[in-house]
Amino acid sequence: MEGGQQAPDLDPELSSGAMKINPRKLEKVPWEHSGKHPGSRPFWAILLWAVDIAWSIIFRKAHIDKTPDSDGGTVFASIHINGLVDPLAIVKSQRRPFVSIGRHDIMTMPVIGWMTRRMGSQPVIRRAELKGGVSDPEFAAKINQRSMLTMANCIASGHPAVVMPEGKSHQDSKLHALRTGTLRFTLNAASIAHEKGLPVPVIQPVGLHYRCHHWFRTEAYIEFGEPIEIPIVDDSLHSAKLADGEWTEPPAEHVIPLRDELYEKLSVITPDAPDWETYRAWHLLGHLAAIKEGRKIPSYKDEVLAAREIRESNPPEAVLESAKEAAGILHSVDLDARALDESAKIAQKRAIGEGLIGALLMIATAPIVIISSGLQTLAGWYMGDNSDEGIDARTTHHMIGGVFSPLLFWPITSLAFTLLFSLSNPIVEFSCAFLSILVTNLIFLRGYDLWTDFRTSLRRVDLARSDNGKRLEELLAEIEPPLVVLK
Repeated sequence: MEGGQQAPDLDPELSSGAMKINPRKLEKVPWEHSGKHPGSRPFWAILLWAVDIAWSIIFRKAHIDKTPDSDGGTVFASIHINGLVDPLAIVKSQRRPFVSIGRHDIMTMPVIGWMTRRMGSQPVIRRAELKGGVSDPEFAAKINQRSMLTMANCIASGHPAVVMPEGKSHQDSKLHALRTGTLRFTLNAASIAHEKGLPVPVIQPVGLHYRCHHWFRTEAYIEFGEPIEIPIVDDSLHSAKLADGEWTEPPAEHVIPLRDELYEKLSVITPDAPDWETYRAWHLLGHLAAIKEGRKIPSYKDEVLAAREIRESNPPEAVLESAKEAAGILHSVDLDARALDESAKIAQKRAIGEGLIGALLMIATAPIVIISSGLQTLAGWYMGDNSDEGIDARTTHHMIGGVFSPLLFWPITSLAFTLLFSLSNPIVEFSCAFLSILVTNLIFLRGYDLWTDFRTSLRRVDLARSDNGKRLEELLAEIEPPLVVLK
C-alpha cells in the first residue's frame, strides 16, 4: 500500500482510564465462542431506541447512504476521529445489534462499562498499554485471544461487527496505519464460516464525515464503499481448530494484503488530506466550482463529494494556497464556504427572524428542558471540555448525555411528574410525560439551531466589514478564474 506505508504509525496517548486495569471485571465480561451474540437482546432493543434519540440530539442534519447487501456477517470499518460517536454512527446506520471490540477500560469503567458489557462488547489490551506496563503479556494474550475468537465466531454466524482498524481515536485528516488485529479475526471469521458451510462475511468500508466533528449539532454524512471479499485460508486444520474453539493465528501472507486493501479502499472515503487546512480548501473550491456553474451545493453530502472531486482533480498549487488562506479566514470566525452568496461574496443578510423564533422556542421550553436535561447537559459540556483524552472525546461525552437522557434521566423526571400530578391512570400519564419531555427537548434544540443561524449571520456581517473580509474577497476573485481548469 503505497499510501499506507506513509501513514502515521503512532501509539495512542494513554488516558488515565486506559492506564488502570481491572482484571477481575475483565474476566467477567460476557463472551461467547458458539457464534451466539454475547450481548442482551432486550437491552439492545432499548439501546437502539435510545441511539435514535441521542442521534437527533447530537446532530442537526445527517444523511446515511444505503448499505450494500450481504448474505453473511459484515465487518464495518471506518476512520476513527470522533471517539465513541464513530461506532454510534455505524450502529445508527444499521439499527441492529452489533458485536464490537475496544479498549479494556471501556468495558470496566462505571456506567459506560455496565452498558458495553450488556452490548456484548469485547475488551482488548493494546500494544501501547502493554508497553506502559498496564498488564502482563500472558493475561493480555488470554483476554485478547478470547475477545478475537468471540468476534470471529459472531461474525461467521452472520452478526455485524463495528471496528476501528487504526486501533485508536485521533485528530488527523487521513488514516493512520491499520492494526492487524481486525484483519486477523476477520480472516478467522471467514475460515469458521467456510468450515461450517455458512455464507462468508465481508469487510464493509464506511466513510464517516462530520462538518466539524467536535462541534455539538454539527452535520454528518455516512457512506459505504465497495465491500471487500475475505479470502479463505487454505488450511483445513486451521479452520477445524477455530471451529472447535481454539484461537489460531492466520498466516501473515493473508493478513498483510487484506490490511493493505482495506487501507486503500477506506482512504478513498475519508478526507485523505495532508491536513485539515487543505481539506477545508477543497470544500471551498467545491463551493466555488458550483457557484461558477450557477448553483449552490444543497447538502453536506454533496459538499463532501464535491470536495472529493477537487481532491482528485489535483488543483494547481497557487489555487490551492489561495483557497487555504481564504478557507482559513472563514474558519477563524467559525464560518465556512456556506457563508458565500450566489456571487461568491460574503452573504450579509442578518437572520433576525430566525433568531427571534429560536429565542422564543428556547424560552418557552426551557423550564421542562432544564428539569429533564439540565444536569446531564452541564456534565457532558464540562467533561467534554476538560477530558484528558483530547478533543475527540468531547462529543463522546455529549453522546453519553444523549443516550442516558432517555434511558435514565427522562424516566425519572416522568415518574416524578406522574407521582406529583397523577389523576387516574399512572401508566398513560407516565407515557404522556415522557413523550412531552422528548418533544420539548427537540423543540428546544430546533430553537437552538435557529439562534445559532442568527449568530452565524452576525459573524458573516462582521467579517464582511473587516479587513479580513476584504482580503477574503480578494482571494476569491483570484481563485475563481482558474476553476475552469478543474472542471
